[in-house]
Amino acid sequence: MASQTQLGRAFGIVELLSTEGSGLPLQDIAERLDIPKSATHRLLTELAELGHVRQDGASLRYYLSTRLVTLAFNLLAASGVVDVAQPILDRLAASTGELARLGVTDGDRQVWVAKAQGARGGLRYDPDMGQEAPLTSTATGHAWLATMSDEDALTLVARQGFNHAPDIGPDAPRSIEQLLERLRLARTLGYATVSDCSTLGLAALAVAVRHPNTPAVLGTLSVAGPTARLDAERMRRIAPEVINAAREIGLASLSSDYFKRLDVQLPAPPLPSLLRA
Repeated sequence: MASQTQLGRAFGIVELLSTEGSGLPLQDIAERLDIPKSATHRLLTELAELGHVRQDGASLRYYLSTRLVTLAFNLLAASGVVDVAQPILDRLAASTGELARLGVTDGDRQVWVAKAQGARGGLRYDPDMGQEAPLTSTATGHAWLATMSDEDALTLVARQGFNHAPDIGPDAPRSIEQLLERLRLARTLGYATVSDCSTLGLAALAVAVRHPNTPAVLGTLSVAGPTARLDAERMRRIAPEVINAAREIGLASLSSDYFKRLDVQLPAPPLPSLLRA
Protein backbone atom coordinates (compact mmCIF):
# COMPACT_ATOMS: atom_id res chain seq x y z
CA MET A 1 0.00 0.00 0.00
CA ALA A 2 3.11 2.22 0.04
CA SER A 3 2.38 3.52 -3.46
CA GLN A 4 -1.22 4.42 -2.65
CA THR A 5 -2.18 8.09 -2.84
CA GLN A 6 -3.12 10.10 0.22
CA LEU A 7 -6.69 10.20 -1.04
CA GLY A 8 -6.71 6.42 -1.39
CA ARG A 9 -5.32 6.04 2.11
CA ALA A 10 -7.96 8.38 3.53
CA PHE A 11 -10.76 6.39 1.91
CA GLY A 12 -9.14 3.20 3.17
CA ILE A 13 -9.40 4.55 6.72
CA VAL A 14 -13.04 5.51 6.16
CA GLU A 15 -13.92 2.09 4.77
CA LEU A 16 -12.10 0.31 7.62
CA LEU A 17 -13.81 2.37 10.33
CA SER A 18 -17.19 1.78 8.67
CA THR A 19 -16.86 -1.90 9.64
CA GLU A 20 -15.76 -1.21 13.21
CA GLY A 21 -18.63 0.11 15.29
CA SER A 22 -16.54 -0.01 18.47
CA GLY A 23 -13.78 2.07 16.89
CA LEU A 24 -10.07 1.38 16.52
CA PRO A 25 -6.90 2.80 18.08
CA LEU A 26 -4.33 4.53 15.90
CA GLN A 27 -1.88 1.63 15.99
CA ASP A 28 -4.47 -0.89 14.77
CA ILE A 29 -5.53 1.34 11.88
CA ALA A 30 -1.94 1.87 10.77
CA GLU A 31 -1.10 -1.84 10.94
CA ARG A 32 -4.25 -3.08 9.23
CA LEU A 33 -3.86 -0.64 6.34
CA ASP A 34 -0.07 -0.89 6.22
CA ILE A 35 0.35 2.88 6.53
CA PRO A 36 3.10 4.50 8.63
CA LYS A 37 1.80 5.52 12.03
CA SER A 38 2.74 9.19 11.52
CA ALA A 39 0.93 9.35 8.18
CA THR A 40 -2.09 7.60 9.67
CA HIS A 41 -2.24 10.16 12.46
CA ARG A 42 -2.10 13.06 9.98
CA LEU A 43 -4.92 11.57 7.90
CA LEU A 44 -7.07 10.91 10.96
CA THR A 45 -6.52 14.46 12.19
CA GLU A 46 -7.60 15.88 8.83
CA LEU A 47 -10.61 13.58 8.61
CA ALA A 48 -11.60 14.65 12.12
CA GLU A 49 -11.28 18.33 11.16
CA LEU A 50 -13.58 17.66 8.19
CA GLY A 51 -16.11 15.98 10.49
CA HIS A 52 -15.83 12.46 9.05
CA VAL A 53 -13.99 10.91 12.00
CA ARG A 54 -14.14 11.48 15.76
CA GLN A 55 -11.88 10.38 18.58
CA ASP A 56 -12.99 9.29 22.01
CA GLY A 57 -11.04 11.30 24.57
CA ALA A 58 -10.95 8.51 27.14
CA SER A 59 -10.08 5.47 25.03
CA LEU A 60 -8.33 7.39 22.22
CA ARG A 61 -10.13 5.13 19.74
CA TYR A 62 -11.21 6.56 16.41
CA TYR A 63 -14.78 6.23 15.11
CA LEU A 64 -16.47 7.06 11.83
CA SER A 65 -18.96 9.89 12.26
CA THR A 66 -22.43 9.97 10.70
CA ARG A 67 -21.42 12.71 8.26
CA LEU A 68 -21.02 10.33 5.33
CA VAL A 69 -24.36 8.73 6.16
CA THR A 70 -25.95 12.17 6.07
CA LEU A 71 -24.36 12.89 2.70
CA ALA A 72 -25.60 9.57 1.32
CA PHE A 73 -29.16 10.22 2.44
CA ASN A 74 -28.97 13.76 1.04
CA LEU A 75 -28.03 12.22 -2.31
CA LEU A 76 -30.96 9.80 -2.17
CA ALA A 77 -33.34 12.60 -1.25
CA ALA A 78 -32.10 14.76 -4.13
CA SER A 79 -32.22 11.88 -6.61
CA GLY A 80 -35.87 11.05 -5.96
CA VAL A 81 -35.21 7.30 -5.65
CA VAL A 82 -37.05 6.93 -2.36
CA ASP A 83 -39.83 9.31 -3.37
CA VAL A 84 -40.83 7.22 -6.38
CA ALA A 85 -40.41 3.85 -4.69
CA GLN A 86 -41.67 4.34 -1.13
CA PRO A 87 -45.44 4.26 -1.85
CA ILE A 88 -44.97 1.04 -3.81
CA LEU A 89 -42.82 -0.48 -1.06
CA ASP A 90 -45.40 0.52 1.56
CA ARG A 91 -48.20 -1.15 -0.39
CA LEU A 92 -46.20 -4.33 -1.02
CA ALA A 93 -45.18 -4.59 2.64
CA ALA A 94 -48.73 -4.10 3.83
CA SER A 95 -50.06 -6.71 1.39
CA THR A 96 -47.44 -9.39 2.16
CA GLY A 97 -46.98 -8.59 5.85
CA GLU A 98 -43.22 -8.82 5.37
CA LEU A 99 -40.20 -6.55 4.82
CA ALA A 100 -40.07 -5.02 1.33
CA ARG A 101 -36.76 -3.56 0.20
CA LEU A 102 -35.40 -1.71 -2.80
CA GLY A 103 -31.79 -2.18 -3.83
CA VAL A 104 -30.20 -0.01 -6.51
CA THR A 105 -27.22 -0.77 -8.70
CA ASP A 106 -24.15 1.35 -8.07
CA GLY A 107 -21.41 0.26 -10.43
CA ASP A 108 -20.55 -3.30 -9.43
CA ARG A 109 -22.48 -3.08 -6.16
CA GLN A 110 -26.11 -3.51 -5.16
CA VAL A 111 -27.08 -1.36 -2.17
CA TRP A 112 -30.33 -1.39 -0.19
CA VAL A 113 -31.67 2.18 -0.09
CA ALA A 114 -35.35 2.00 0.91
CA LYS A 115 -37.63 -0.32 2.84
CA ALA A 116 -41.09 -0.79 4.33
CA GLN A 117 -41.92 -3.16 7.19
CA GLY A 118 -45.16 -5.05 6.86
CA ALA A 119 -44.87 -7.26 9.94
CA ARG A 120 -46.77 -5.76 12.86
CA GLY A 121 -46.11 -8.52 15.36
CA GLY A 122 -44.20 -11.73 15.88
CA LEU A 123 -40.87 -12.27 14.16
CA ARG A 124 -39.51 -9.32 12.20
CA TYR A 125 -36.55 -9.07 9.88
CA ASP A 126 -35.36 -5.49 9.53
CA PRO A 127 -31.70 -4.84 8.60
CA ASP A 128 -30.12 -1.42 8.30
CA MET A 129 -30.22 0.40 4.99
CA GLY A 130 -27.11 1.39 3.08
CA GLN A 131 -25.58 -2.07 3.23
CA GLU A 132 -24.15 -3.72 0.16
CA ALA A 133 -26.02 -6.91 -0.65
CA PRO A 134 -23.88 -10.07 -0.61
CA LEU A 135 -24.24 -11.35 -4.16
CA THR A 136 -23.85 -15.08 -3.56
CA SER A 137 -26.12 -15.53 -0.54
CA THR A 138 -29.10 -13.19 -1.01
CA ALA A 139 -32.15 -13.21 -3.24
CA THR A 140 -31.25 -9.62 -4.15
CA GLY A 141 -27.83 -10.74 -5.35
CA HIS A 142 -29.19 -13.73 -7.26
CA ALA A 143 -31.91 -11.67 -8.96
CA TRP A 144 -29.33 -9.15 -10.18
CA LEU A 145 -26.75 -11.73 -11.27
CA ALA A 146 -29.44 -13.66 -13.15
CA THR A 147 -29.93 -10.68 -15.50
CA MET A 148 -26.35 -11.12 -16.77
CA SER A 149 -24.44 -13.75 -18.61
CA ASP A 150 -22.75 -16.34 -16.41
CA GLU A 151 -19.39 -14.80 -17.31
CA ASP A 152 -20.39 -11.29 -16.27
CA ALA A 153 -22.05 -12.58 -13.11
CA LEU A 154 -18.94 -14.47 -12.05
CA THR A 155 -16.80 -11.40 -12.73
CA LEU A 156 -18.84 -9.46 -10.17
CA VAL A 157 -18.73 -12.37 -7.73
CA ALA A 158 -14.95 -12.56 -8.09
CA ARG A 159 -14.67 -8.91 -7.08
CA GLN A 160 -16.85 -9.29 -4.00
CA GLY A 161 -15.98 -12.88 -3.17
CA PHE A 162 -18.22 -15.65 -1.83
CA ASN A 163 -20.00 -14.88 1.40
CA HIS A 164 -18.33 -16.98 4.10
CA ALA A 165 -19.62 -15.06 7.12
CA PRO A 166 -19.70 -17.13 10.34
CA ASP A 167 -23.50 -16.85 10.59
CA ILE A 168 -24.24 -17.69 6.96
CA GLY A 169 -27.11 -20.11 6.45
CA PRO A 170 -26.64 -23.80 5.61
CA ASP A 171 -28.28 -23.50 2.17
CA ALA A 172 -25.95 -20.78 0.83
CA PRO A 173 -24.09 -21.66 -2.38
CA ARG A 174 -20.57 -22.79 -1.56
CA SER A 175 -19.26 -23.17 -5.10
CA ILE A 176 -19.52 -21.59 -8.54
CA GLU A 177 -21.51 -24.59 -9.78
CA GLN A 178 -24.08 -24.24 -7.00
CA LEU A 179 -24.39 -20.50 -7.61
CA LEU A 180 -24.85 -20.89 -11.37
CA GLU A 181 -27.60 -23.45 -10.75
CA ARG A 182 -29.44 -20.87 -8.59
CA LEU A 183 -29.07 -18.28 -11.35
CA ARG A 184 -30.42 -20.66 -13.99
CA LEU A 185 -33.47 -21.30 -11.81
CA ALA A 186 -33.99 -17.57 -11.27
CA ARG A 187 -33.91 -16.94 -15.02
CA THR A 188 -36.49 -19.69 -15.56
CA LEU A 189 -38.85 -18.43 -12.86
CA GLY A 190 -38.35 -14.71 -13.46
CA TYR A 191 -37.44 -14.18 -9.80
CA ALA A 192 -34.93 -15.46 -7.24
CA THR A 193 -35.64 -17.09 -3.89
CA VAL A 194 -33.46 -18.07 -0.96
CA SER A 195 -34.20 -19.86 2.30
CA ASP A 196 -31.72 -20.41 5.14
CA CYS A 197 -29.16 -18.89 2.83
CA SER A 198 -27.83 -15.53 4.01
CA THR A 199 -29.05 -16.26 7.54
CA LEU A 200 -30.55 -19.31 9.20
CA GLY A 201 -34.31 -18.87 9.52
CA LEU A 202 -34.58 -16.16 6.85
CA ALA A 203 -36.26 -16.46 3.45
CA ALA A 204 -36.53 -13.91 0.65
CA LEU A 205 -37.80 -13.42 -2.88
CA ALA A 206 -36.33 -10.81 -5.26
CA VAL A 207 -37.10 -9.45 -8.73
CA ALA A 208 -34.96 -7.27 -10.97
CA VAL A 209 -36.23 -3.72 -11.53
CA ARG A 210 -35.69 -2.73 -15.15
CA HIS A 211 -35.97 0.55 -16.96
CA PRO A 212 -39.24 0.59 -18.94
CA ASN A 213 -37.60 1.77 -22.17
CA THR A 214 -34.35 -0.19 -22.16
CA PRO A 215 -33.08 -3.48 -20.73
CA ALA A 216 -31.04 -1.54 -18.16
CA VAL A 217 -31.28 -3.05 -14.66
CA LEU A 218 -31.96 -0.30 -12.14
CA GLY A 219 -31.98 -2.48 -9.05
CA THR A 220 -33.97 -5.16 -7.30
CA LEU A 221 -37.17 -5.38 -5.29
CA SER A 222 -37.34 -8.00 -2.56
CA VAL A 223 -39.61 -9.35 0.14
CA ALA A 224 -37.99 -11.00 3.13
CA GLY A 225 -39.18 -12.63 6.32
CA PRO A 226 -38.83 -15.63 8.62
CA THR A 227 -38.94 -19.04 6.97
CA ALA A 228 -41.75 -19.94 9.37
CA ARG A 229 -44.02 -17.58 7.42
CA LEU A 230 -42.28 -17.27 4.07
CA ASP A 231 -42.03 -20.84 2.84
CA ALA A 232 -41.60 -21.95 -0.77
CA GLU A 233 -45.34 -22.16 -1.48
CA ARG A 234 -46.04 -18.69 -0.10
CA MET A 235 -43.17 -17.19 -2.08
CA ARG A 236 -44.62 -18.76 -5.21
CA ARG A 237 -48.00 -17.17 -4.46
CA ILE A 238 -46.69 -13.65 -3.84
CA ALA A 239 -44.18 -13.71 -6.72
CA PRO A 240 -46.63 -12.16 -9.27
CA GLU A 241 -47.33 -9.29 -6.88
CA VAL A 242 -43.61 -8.60 -6.41
CA ILE A 243 -43.03 -8.77 -10.17
CA ASN A 244 -45.83 -6.26 -10.79
CA ALA A 245 -44.48 -3.94 -8.09
CA ALA A 246 -41.01 -4.10 -9.69
CA ARG A 247 -42.51 -3.11 -13.03
CA GLU A 248 -44.31 -0.24 -11.34
CA ILE A 249 -41.08 1.03 -9.83
CA GLY A 250 -39.48 0.73 -13.25
CA LEU A 251 -42.17 2.97 -14.74
CA ALA A 252 -41.91 5.40 -11.82
CA SER A 253 -38.14 5.61 -12.35
CA LEU A 254 -38.73 7.97 -15.27
CA SER A 255 -39.25 10.77 -12.74
CA SER A 256 -36.06 10.05 -10.74
CA ASP A 257 -32.82 11.83 -11.59
CA TYR A 258 -30.81 8.90 -10.23
CA PHE A 259 -32.55 6.39 -12.44
CA LYS A 260 -32.43 8.68 -15.47
CA ARG A 261 -28.68 8.36 -15.67
CA LEU A 262 -29.17 4.60 -16.03
CA ASP A 263 -31.41 5.13 -19.06
CA VAL A 264 -28.85 3.65 -21.41
CA GLN A 265 -30.10 3.46 -24.97
CA LEU A 266 -28.82 0.38 -26.74
CA PRO A 267 -27.39 0.77 -30.25
CA ALA A 268 -29.70 -0.20 -33.08
CA PRO A 269 -29.17 -3.76 -34.28
CA PRO A 270 -27.20 -4.10 -37.52
CA LEU A 271 -29.24 -4.20 -40.71
CA PRO A 272 -29.51 -7.50 -42.54
CA SER A 273 -26.93 -7.83 -45.31
CA LEU A 274 -29.56 -7.49 -48.06
CA LEU A 275 -30.78 -4.18 -46.68
CA ARG A 276 -27.23 -2.87 -46.25
CA ALA A 277 -26.63 -3.58 -49.91
